[in-house]
Amino acid sequence: MLWITRPGWPGNLLALAAGALTTLALAPFDLWPLALLSIALLYLGLRQLTPKAAAGRGWCYGFGLFASGVSWVYVSIHDFGAASPALAGLLTLGFVAGLALFFALLGWLWARGLRREQAPLADALAFAALWLALDALRGWVLTGFPWLYVGYSQLHGPLAGLAPVGGVWLLSFAIALSAALLVNLPRLLATRGQLAIALVLLAAPWLTGWWLAGHAWTQDKGAPLTVAAVQGNVAQSMKWDPKKLEMQLLLYRDMTFRSRPADLIVWPETAVPILKEHAAGYLDMMAGFSQQRDATLITGVPVRQPNAAGEMRYYNGLTAVGAGAGTYLKQKLVPFGEYVPLQEVLRGLIAFFDLPMSDFARGEPGQPLLQAKGLQIAPYICYEVVYPEFAAGLAAQSDLLLTVSNDAWFGRSIGPLQHLQMAQMRALEAGRWMIRATNNGITVLIDPRGRITEQVPRFEEAVLYGEITPMQGLTPYLRWRSWPLIVVCTLLLGFALLKRRNV
Repeated sequence: MLWITRPGWPGNLLALAAGALTTLALAPFDLWPLALLSIALLYLGLRQLTPKAAAGRGWCYGFGLFASGVSWVYVSIHDFGAASPALAGLLTLGFVAGLALFFALLGWLWARGLRREQAPLADALAFAALWLALDALRGWVLTGFPWLYVGYSQLHGPLAGLAPVGGVWLLSFAIALSAALLVNLPRLLATRGQLAIALVLLAAPWLTGWWLAGHAWTQDKGAPLTVAAVQGNVAQSMKWDPKKLEMQLLLYRDMTFRSRPADLIVWPETAVPILKEHAAGYLDMMAGFSQQRDATLITGVPVRQPNAAGEMRYYNGLTAVGAGAGTYLKQKLVPFGEYVPLQEVLRGLIAFFDLPMSDFARGEPGQPLLQAKGLQIAPYICYEVVYPEFAAGLAAQSDLLLTVSNDAWFGRSIGPLQHLQMAQMRALEAGRWMIRATNNGITVLIDPRGRITEQVPRFEEAVLYGEITPMQGLTPYLRWRSWPLIVVCTLLLGFALLKRRNV
C-alpha cells in the first residue's frame, strides 16, 4: 500500500501495470472487473503526490494502457509501412508516449487543484468528472483518438443498460466513480451521512444498468431486410497494386453474382480501389445487376471532386447503386493513414509517410445519409465508428447503421477486435441494427442490443447472409447526447475548484 501512495519508481511501476489492466478489461479479453481495479489503483496512487509527481505517475499509467492496448500500431508501421523493426518500434513508442500525456495531465490537474482529501465523497465525484473530461479531450485533440475507453468493458457487463441513456462516456464515468468510492469507503465509514449517500451513488448505476438491460428504446420500422455482406480477403500488399486491380474487381463481381438474392449487398471500404469516375462502367454494370435483383449495392470507393474552395481533392467514399442512391465522403480521417500532419516536412522521409490513401481530404459535415429501399442508412467508414458523439449525430437521422472497414492494416493483432467492440457499442447506444462489412474480417451483423447475430470467419473469402430490421425512435443518448453528463461534470469540477480555493 505504501508503494502505491508514495512517490518513486515502485509506485510508478505499479501505475504502469494498472494501466495495462484496462486492456485486459476490453476486447478480446473482456475481464471487465479489471477496469474498476485499474482506476482504483491510479486514484489511490495519486492521493498524496505533488503535482509534478502526480503527472509522472499519470504518465506511467497512460504508457501502460497504450503500450498494451494499441501495440498493433507497430504492425501497421512495420508490416505495411515499410519501416524497419527498430524504426517501427521507435515510432510506436513515440505514439504511445504522446498519448500517455493525457493521463499525465489528469494527474497534474488532480493534484494541483481538484483533490480534496478531507472530503472523500466530493473527492470521488470530482475525480470521476475529471476522468470523463480527459476522455472527451482525448477524443478531440488533433482529430482525436477515442480508443480504449473503460466504458467499452461494459458492452456485455452490468452497466450495459446505461449505454442507450448516456453512451459509453456515461459508462466510463460510472466506473471511475465506483472505483473512487470503493477506495474511499474506509474514510467514509467515519461520516455516516456521507456514507449513506456514497452507498447510493455506488449502487445506483449498477442497479439501474441491470434494471434497464434489454429495455427496448426503439421500435421496428417495417419488415426485415435480407443482407449479403461480401468479404473479399484481399491482402494489403495487393490492395493498391495496379497489376492486381482487375483481379480485385472480378473477385467482388463474381462473389456478388454467385451470392444469394438480398435486399442489401455491402462491400467493404475501398473494395473498388480506383477513383469512382474511372470505375463508372464497372459500377454501372453492378448497378444494373442490383436493379435486376431489386437490391441496393453499397461499396467503398475513392472519390475525386472539388471542395468548397473549388480545389480538386480526393476523398474516401461510400456510394450506393441499384435500388438506392447517395455518396458519402468520410469526415474523420486516420492520421498518417489517410492524411499526413505536417506533410510538407514528413513526406519523403520514410515510406510510411507516403502510404497509398494518405492524401485524402475530409468530407463536409451535414452530408445526407445513404438511401436504400426507402430507408435512411447512417454510414461510418472505418475509424468514424469509434467517435461516440459523431456517430450519434448520424444515427439519430437513420433507420439502420452501416460501417465498412479494411482492418488488414492490423494483421492478426487485437486491434480489429477492439474496433468491433466499439461498433457493437454504437449499435447499443443507438438501439439500431448495424451491418459491419470488412475486407478480411470481422464481418458481422449486430442487433440493437450490441449482440452479434451473424458472422463469417476472418481471413477468408466469404459472404455473410442474414436479416436486419430497420428501427425508429430515439434512445435518450441519441436525443440528448452527452449534454446532461457534461453539465453534471462541469458543475462537479467547478464545485471542487471553489471548495479548494476556500480551504
